[in-house]
Amino acid sequence: MSLHAFCQDFTLAQVPAPTRAILQKSLLDILGTMAGAVSNATSQTLYRYARKHYPGGEFLARLPFDGTPVNLLGAGWAGGFTADSLDAHEGHFTSKGHAGATVVPALLALADALHAQGRIISGRELLEALCLGYETGLRAGVALMATSPTYHASGGFSAIGVVCGGARLLGLDEATFRHALGIAEYFAARCPMMRLIEHPTMLRDAHGAGAYNGLNALLLAREGVTGAPAETLEAEVAGPYWNDLGSRWEIDAQYFKPWPVCRWAQPALTAMTRLSAEHPQIDAASVAAIRVETFRESSCLQGHRPADADEAQYALAFPLAALIARGRVGPEEVTGAAIGAADILAVSERIEIVEAADLSARFPEEILSRVTVRLHDGTTFTSPITAALGDPHQPLTLADIEAKFELFAAVNLSPAARAAVKGAVLELEGAAVAIETLAPIFAPWHR
Repeated sequence: MSLHAFCQDFTLAQVPAPTRAILQKSLLDILGTMAGAVSNATSQTLYRYARKHYPGGEFLARLPFDGTPVNLLGAGWAGGFTADSLDAHEGHFTSKGHAGATVVPALLALADALHAQGRIISGRELLEALCLGYETGLRAGVALMATSPTYHASGGFSAIGVVCGGARLLGLDEATFRHALGIAEYFAARCPMMRLIEHPTMLRDAHGAGAYNGLNALLLAREGVTGAPAETLEAEVAGPYWNDLGSRWEIDAQYFKPWPVCRWAQPALTAMTRLSAEHPQIDAASVAAIRVETFRESSCLQGHRPADADEAQYALAFPLAALIARGRVGPEEVTGAAIGAADILAVSERIEIVEAADLSARFPEEILSRVTVRLHDGTTFTSPITAALGDPHQPLTLADIEAKFELFAAVNLSPAARAAVKGAVLELEGAAVAIETLAPIFAPWHR
């Protein structure tokens, strides 16, 4: 079966129940992240950019948690940047990246634009498009990472998922679909991810570029622009990454982040959380020194005194210090006034981060850290080698995701608004009109 036939004929009935549950958790997780991020400097900058530079066109979509209608491409830029601006969205091991922070804002924007033109899209149809976007986006990421020597940002592959899900909503014929895939791959934001990790900026994991690129590829192909083939899908070397499409689900390998910081910092935070639970005498006043042993890529994070929210979220020392000083790491611990907070910085200065050869040898198949805490009285506690909470083998439950949603969305949404958004996601599959059910997502945010 061709990829086009798979995408056009696909139904949720083909998806195992556990995989469908992961899809639902993923959507709630991304929307909670976006709700918590919409007021930050990056999101507001991109929303202003979209209003100013993408005010009109055939397809108009509303900005999430804002409601302003802008051109579909501007909505892609703004939505992708917003989802990416708080580093809390789910991810995936073998692609070394993320699909949802591109796919969800892009396909929500497309569905909203089609709804404005009178197209009725049911909740089930939208979930099918999102499922296609996740699955194909992740597979494109695995294929890219396996065939390229460079570690690319997620925007370098996630646009493929936007094209696959978007082609389903638009009903593209096979030739147009192939050209859209080729355009998206050719114009892909294959950004050097390690540069961003070493020098954090608003650009993050390129989800804004991925959302824009995927939507732009769909529109270009509809106008007759050619671009096929997409090598990461059609080249012989890519075959093994697509041959079992529909019988095995990459979505099952997704992980979820308890904290809004780089994936590579999560194992150390997990280890510290468990040490603190086992040894309640560990607190900001009692800690003399902390040593984090981790794999090389994680040791590059460092981040003892971040200059801004971007550096704080691509750090290890600072969020670990926040966890000790304040007992949690949510949006408010890695943005705004917290960046210069004396209580967090005082603990951060006591943290040493070093590479451990045994943990580097197990990366990227395993992402691990080990933490040692020494108290002022000389007592020392060392964690076992620890993987991150939220990995597939120790997953976050739906209740965990709902609690995370409440913590993150509470930054900007009232209790009633949070309940409405959460209810919309949980009821989406049975909705006759997806965008009507998801109306709370397009209401302006307010504290």
